Amino acid sequence: MEQKHLSVFATGAPNDAFAQFFVGQSYLNMLSTQQVSVGNVTFEPGCRNNWHIHHADKGGGQILLVTAGRGYYQEWGKEAQELHPGDVVNIPAGVKHWHGAAPDSWFQHLAIEVPGENCRNEWLEPVSDEDYRKLK
Repeated sequence: MEQKHLSVFATGAPNDAFAQFFVGQSYLNMLSTQQVSVGNVTFEPGCRNNWHIHHADKGGGQILLVTAGRGYYQEWGKEAQELHPGDVVNIPAGVKHWHGAAPDSWFQHLAIEVPGENCRNEWLEPVSDEDYRKLK
């Protein structure tokens, strides 16, 4: 699958502003910054973000709408879930997790930031290569 033909949403520019929180190259195309923040995030094969938590005093969290490729989502202490186009992941505030591409596939999702009070992200450690290599 070629990166430029993943879905109806443009890939966007290299995600340099958040590169320190990713292993591998990601791309970001902000589709909406009003009312609700919606970003089209594209991951090259093997790219994943660090473990992180979406904090909020009330509400908050994130919703992922998978649009292309094959990837993974994992919550701390649980098995990774394989993701495909059409999958929806609801991530409550306060849940430590990561998401990203499979080793052999581009991956793209819409990241919707759920409105809340005092929302903020806490970026944590990278997903270890050892744990990531266990995925198919």
